[in-house]
Order: sequence, then structure tokens, then C-alpha cells
Amino acid sequence: MDTRFIDIFSNPCFWAALLSWIVAQMTKMLCGFWLTRRLDFSYLVSTGGMPSAHSALTVGTATAIGLISGFASPLFVAALAFAVITMFDASTVRRAAGQQARLLNEMIDELFKEHHLSENKLKELLGHTRLEVFMGAVVGILTAIIVVSISVAQT
Repeated sequence: MDTRFIDIFSNPCFWAALLSWIVAQMTKMLCGFWLTRRLDFSYLVSTGGMPSAHSALTVGTATAIGLISGFASPLFVAALAFAVITMFDASTVRRAAGQQARLLNEMIDELFKEHHLSENKLKELLGHTRLEVFMGAVVGILTAIIVVSISVAQT
């Protein structure tokens, strides 16, 4: 059994995950540019927004595993469970934390008008709407299909 770390770069599941994440983050950056007419590279490492990069990465991984190992394989089921947990967390827990941060920031703004307080703000864009999670999953599925198709065509 060959166990060199560099072999990961020949694994289509690795590329499906990485490229799904990159496509989602680039899409966020392009959407931000379209709205503001300003290129903001911080979108490449941001959380929240359309589409969900977490969903894209986990669903891309699960899809690639399913295409390669079979959708009845235990590995696919484990990857799918991981993806579902990630998407549920993104659309509930992290979204609620973002909404609470927005409310706290509003409260701080009101207090700041009358008292001198720290101007540091909490990060509000943490989670995703269900549409953002769904679109991330679509990005992951499509990217994985393309990556695995290219991989199979090369062998």
C-alpha cells in the first residue's frame, strides 16, 4: 500500500471538495462585485452569503465519493451525514448567531450615541439562509460531477 501524502492530489474526491469550495467563494466575490462595483478579495475567505461554501465543499465531497465508491457504500453514507449536519448547522445555529450579533450591534449603536463605548462590531454574516445552503449543495454536486467525469475520462 502506497501511503505518500502527495497522492491526495491525484484523488478526485479531494479536487471535488476543493474546487466546490473555490467555485462557491468566487461566486460570492463576483456577486459582491456585481452589487458594489468593487472587487473585494475578503469574500474568498468569508463565512455566510450566497452560495454556502461549506455546503458546496461537503456535498461536493459526498457526491464524488458516491460517484466513485457507490451511493450504497458506507463511506458515502458517512460523507452524506457529515454534509447534512454541516448544512443544518449553517442554516440554523450559525444563522441564529449572526442574527444575535446584528441585534447586539444595533444595541451598541444606540448606546454609543449617548455613551463612549468600543466601536468594535460583532461579525453578523455567519450563517446561511436555506436558499444559500441549497445553492451551495447544487454547486457541490455539479462540481463533483464535472471533476469525477474528467478523472474517469483520463483513466
